[in-house]
Amino acid sequence: MIKFSQEHLQTIRTHAESTYPDECCGIILGYLANEGKTVVEVMPTENAWNTQAAAQFPGERTTESKRRQYTIAPEVMLKTQKQARDRSLNIIGIFHSHPDHPAIPSECDRLYAWQGYSYIIVTVQNGKAGELRSWSLDDTHKFQVEAIENII
Repeated sequence: MIKFSQEHLQTIRTHAESTYPDECCGIILGYLANEGKTVVEVMPTENAWNTQAAAQFPGERTTESKRRQYTIAPEVMLKTQKQARDRSLNIIGIFHSHPDHPAIPSECDRLYAWQGYSYIIVTVQNGKAGELRSWSLDDTHKFQVEAIENII
């Protein structure tokens, strides 16, 4: 389970709408506990997908654009990881949007996902954010739906 405030969920939706028709992305910081993950901060980031980023990944992804792919620049991930550690937080997830597609992980989402993280996907239909779902990898590297709980 992952726990979000309404403000955090709205930040994700707003970022997704602002980048439409491209995919948005961002980093989720928080705490890990036995009862699940608690979100403390949602950090929208730039979608750094470009031909140089595409060259880092094998296969057909090199022909894709920001409308169907996202990446967070490695230097942004490293900087955020250090800042989180300094604040006694963890990177607990990544969010991104699926413009004009369901909030269901793609095969590329699965291939490049890391266990232990929550993957929040928000669908954006015609510029308006819709369904938002959380996914996490199981022991066989398959995505499973993760419950989202709203906190005050």
